[in-house]
Order: sequence, then structure tokens, then C-alpha cells
Amino acid sequence: MQWKIKLQKSKDLIEQLLINRSLKTKKQIEDFFHPQLKDFEKNLKIPGIKEAKKRIEQAIKNEELIIAYGDYDVDGICGAAVLYLGLTSLGAKVLPYIPHREKEGYGLSPIGLDFAKETGAGLVITTDTGIVSYEMAEYCKKLGLDLIITDHHQKEGKKLPQALAIVHSVQLCGAAVTWCLMRSLLSEVKAKELLDLVAIATVADMMPLLEVNRALVKEGLKVLNRTERIGLKTLIHNCKLTLGQIGAYEIGHLIAPQLNAMGRLEHAIDSLRLLCTKDPNKAAKLVDLVTATNEQRKVLTQQTMEEARVLIKEEKNIYLLSSKSWNPGIIGLVAGRIVEETRKPAIIISEGEVHSKGSARSANGLNIVELIRSSSDLLVAVGGHTGAAGFTILSENLAEFKNRIEKMMDGERVSEEPTLEIEALLESSKINLSLLKKLADFEPFGVGNQKPILATKNMRLSDLRTVGNGKHLKGNIIIDFPSEGRKIHFIAFDKGNLLGILQNGGLVDLAYVLDIDTYNGFEKIQLKVRDIKANL
Repeated sequence: MQWKIKLQKSKDLIEQLLINRSLKTKKQIEDFFHPQLKDFEKNLKIPGIKEAKKRIEQAIKNEELIIAYGDYDVDGICGAAVLYLGLTSLGAKVLPYIPHREKEGYGLSPIGLDFAKETGAGLVITTDTGIVSYEMAEYCKKLGLDLIITDHHQKEGKKLPQALAIVHSVQLCGAAVTWCLMRSLLSEVKAKELLDLVAIATVADMMPLLEVNRALVKEGLKVLNRTERIGLKTLIHNCKLTLGQIGAYEIGHLIAPQLNAMGRLEHAIDSLRLLCTKDPNKAAKLVDLVTATNEQRKVLTQQTMEEARVLIKEEKNIYLLSSKSWNPGIIGLVAGRIVEETRKPAIIISEGEVHSKGSARSANGLNIVELIRSSSDLLVAVGGHTGAAGFTILSENLAEFKNRIEKMMDGERVSEEPTLEIEALLESSKINLSLLKKLADFEPFGVGNQKPILATKNMRLSDLRTVGNGKHLKGNIIIDFPSEGRKIHFIAFDKGNLLGILQNGGLVDLAYVLDIDTYNGFEKIQLKVRDIKANL
């Protein structure tokens, strides 16, 4: 793996990290470390809020039933919870609705809108969906339903659905766009109490954790870490997490996958019920359900990954793989893993008799949704962002679709060698708990503000061994050698094969992230190694 070390403009690590993030002025630095949501709210120019607010207030006054129409991923589930909890606190009659992934697919569906009509609703409010639902917006009108769209997905040019109001911003996740609408209706205190759900959605939907998103997540983490939501508390306990110690990592790797699992394999309405329930017994049963479903999801994903790897027979600029046996609920995860392993864009398709479902993930800056939209004449529906997309296609068009996409990508220049971005070179003597605590000020880490990958040269190895059935390499680094000074623990995932190559006492260059390992109440430094270069 090639290392790309950023130009070192300061010997002070904290200053260098600020430079890397283009944070130069005192105000920029203050806004980064102490973002004030109210300051960013002033600059958010989100259209449609005034019109949507007026119609919602009318619906509440007239005691109309409102449908909170979400999506089956974490963003759509949390957005539906923001709508439901926010509106019911105002005395509104609200019924949440989440479409079934396989039976209805993404977005507004005839099944969902028929349900809204049959229940006597007068208003449908979407969250995380609707911006390209042209036909369904017309169907809404035909049914006599008013439609308010809140969404963050990309528009198709200047074209918009015919809705009463469209509240839209690509800066935010879907739940955050919905929260901005709720913020106009609720008191500041009530709106703030919904930010735990917005934080979960923002991290899960991999939004850049900068500026307004950083402010939303920082505030949301405060709310989450003192949450009184029975469902969330039960889920957090089940994930073996502790309130007060939950950050973006815990959301992205532990909480969000559990909530997402229901929409992938069963029905996401149960994840929504978990977020909204006030009954401890229901919460316990729902957590058991989402946990079991998530375990099933892990097994299914691993099986599908093994099958997908077999289909990769030659190196290409994009990997477009399909199978009739693949569950449409996990193809997005598989696409993401293919990208991780190959560093190339991936489109994974679950083939059906009439319609097939596809999920795509980008690499190397490719706008994947626009690539797919270039074949829109073959598609039934498509939506997404520059980095990820989903679509439905007639199965009879699959061969032509694959041919077009691969031909378009044939001429693209794609980097062959994987590159690891190194933020700074660090002397081993400067690795200490004090530095780690300074780095914690840069949290929450995520897209746009990754945990800093550092590199240190000529580190001496000791106590080498493998764990995880030989899969991972563990050991210590001796600092201040040859005086046999302190040791720092490290773990290198998926590098157990290096045990026979590296030697105790040998010198290596390490690329790593700094972490704190807490055991029995004691904190110690741990290096999570990303790459090792032996000094032979």
C-alpha cells in the first residue's frame, strides 16, 4: 500500500491537523471545536418550511390524520420518529408508515398511499424520500391527499414533484431536514430533545461531519447520552454500551446496524416502534427481535460476499455483479465491502423475475448516481447521492444495462494501487494520554473529519503474537529504545500473516490511529495499525 503523507507545515500535531482541515482563522477553529447550532441554523436556507408549517398547523387545528411516511433505512426510520414524536407532542393525530423493502421498494408507493387514503388521512408528510416521486405525487393528488415532501436526495435537474410543499436540502440527512421543519413548529427545548434521533441518522447516513452536521451531531450526542427513551436505552444496554460514553463510532458500528437490520430483512416498522415505545416490555421484545435479525443479516452478508468474490474473475474499473439468490436487503452492504476490498466502484444486483433491485457504492470520486441515471431509459426508478445509489430495473434490461455501464467505465482512469492518507508524522516519544485527550476534541469523527491516521518511523516491535485464530497481529512497541522504556500496545487487524515475517526487536514504520483501551477502569494507549512497512 502506498502512503500519501500530507505536507507537514507545523511540528505541532494539533496545528497540523487544523491545517489539514483548512481551519485557519480563530472563528473557523472556534466553530469547529465549539459549533453552535443556532449560528448554522441562520445560514440554512431550506425552502418550503413556511408553506409546510402552515398546512401542518391547519391539520392539527382540524384534527386531520397525518401520515408520517418514512423509509426503511436508519435515516428514514429516525426521520419518521422525529415526525411522529414531534407532531404528537403538539396534539396532532399521526400514523407512521414505513414501506416494505421487497413488496413496495423505495419511496412513495401506491400501497402506502392507498393505506393513507383508507385510514382517512388528509395529509402525507415524507421524510428521507419523495424528491423524485413525480408519479406518486400525482397519485396523491388523485386520491385527494395533500403532500409535503421532506428529503435530502439529489434532484433530477430542476424537475420537482407536484407537492403542496417541498422541504429539501442536500447538506443534511433526511431526518435532519425533517427536524428543521419540526424546529419551526416546536419550542426550542422540545426540538432539542429530538436531536438524539438526528445524530443517529446523520452518522448512519454517512453525512460529512462538518459545519451544521457537526453541530447537530455534537448536540445530539449530548441528548443521546442522557436519553430517557425506553427503546433506545434498552438497545444501548443490549449493545453493551454505557450512557455518557456513546460517540459517533458507537452509533455507526453498533447502534445503527441493529436498527437497519429490520428494514434489510424484515420490516423497518419494528425499528420505528422501538424508538417510539414507552413500554419496557415491548422494548425488550423489540430489541431481541432486531438483535436476532442483525445476526441473521451478518451471516447472509458473509455468504453473499463469498459468492460475489467468486464472480470477480478479472480486474475492471467497475464491478457489476448480479444473482437471483441475493437478498435485496443486503446488496448495499456487499457493494460497500467490494469497494473496500478492490478500491473500485461496485454495483450489486438482486435479480427478480420481472424487476431487479440494484445498489451501488462509489470509489475514486465517481458520481455513481449520475452514472446509473445515464441509463435511465432502462430503469424503473433510481435515487441516491454521488457516493451511493439504489435503483429498480426491468430484468429483461439487465444485459444491456451491464454492457452500457462497463463500456462507459472502460475509458475511465482508475488508480491501481491503494493509497493510505497519512495526516502527519509523529515522533514516538510524543505518544501519550495527554495527546490522546487533545485529539478527542476533534470528535465526532466520520465522513469529512476522519480519525487522524498518523505514521511513526523506526518503531521497535516486541511480544508479537496472533489472535482471532491467527487472523490479527498483536504486540507492543518499545518507546525510548534502547533504554527499555515504556511499551505501547498495538493491534493490526487482518495482518496475522505477518507474524512469520516480522521479528521481535525488528524496526518498522507504522501507520495507525491512536485509541484508548480501557480495562478494569484503567486507561492505556493502543495503536490500531492500518499498515506496516518493515525496515529490512
